[in-house]
Amino acid sequence: MAQHYFNRYIWLISTIKTLGPITLKDLNRKWKDSPLNETREDLSERTFHNHRIAVEDTFGIKISYTRPDGYYIDTNGLEDGSFREWMLDCLQVNNLLEESSGIHDKILLESIPSGGKWLNVIIDAIKGKKALEITYKSFFKDYSSSFTAHPYCLKLFKQRWYLLARSQDWDSPRIYSLDRILELSISKIKLQVSDRFKAEEYFSQYFGIISDKDIKPCFIEIWADSTQAKYFKSLPLHHSQKVKGEDEDGTTFQYFLAPTYDFKQEILRYGSGVKVISPAKLVEEIKAEIDNMAQLYK
Repeated sequence: MAQHYFNRYIWLISTIKTLGPITLKDLNRKWKDSPLNETREDLSERTFHNHRIAVEDTFGIKISYTRPDGYYIDTNGLEDGSFREWMLDCLQVNNLLEESSGIHDKILLESIPSGGKWLNVIIDAIKGKKALEITYKSFFKDYSSSFTAHPYCLKLFKQRWYLLARSQDWDSPRIYSLDRILELSISKIKLQVSDRFKAEEYFSQYFGIISDKDIKPCFIEIWADSTQAKYFKSLPLHHSQKVKGEDEDGTTFQYFLAPTYDFKQEILRYGSGVKVISPAKLVEEIKAEIDNMAQLYK
């Protein structure tokens, strides 16, 4: 996917989301004034529909039409907090930044490792149902390795992009950080991933990117003090979050998920504002980690 087409798709999504419903005539007027349109060319009806189809194929975002108002982003099936809703917001912000270059020094963003440069290649491979040729250097190894991998999905977590893929050396998919990829290209090998695979379902019982099948999901209860509880209520840790009880000191939340390393690290980062209540095994694991941390300061 050429980068300028990718930017056009983002512009189209953002403009219609912000101004829609919008007619093709008005959309063309906005396009002719866009900094992305360096040649000030028209957005023809044919080009628009090609872009509209590509947006749905690439992002799963449908652009619909209503007479006589025009085109709009179809939000049917988009749940609050869903990935596509989040992606819509991100694309809109990206477009605003592109068209606000004159005030770039007034907008501060968090740094994200350079793995994003591989996104186009991976998206093209998934769309074209092709495997990937990857040269990868893990943080845990002093050497790189090259292999063929079948991409399942992409996931953004803690400012890093990750690829879930299965290589010839493993029977199940594994996670690869995009910023650890040294070389990447699309293979001629046909993608061996079932059309029935659902990324959201695959990660539904996990927090983060670690999907350890040896760690089974269970009911987890944590207590958060009154201040931290407000943040959890406004932005749940996990989609399974439920309030089990609350008083003036804090709130007890319940989750159903696998207590992997990512989840335990998330709990620990809140310090004394959060306490694990159950299950007992997780309580002991958190206590042991806290004890190990305390030893560093003796």
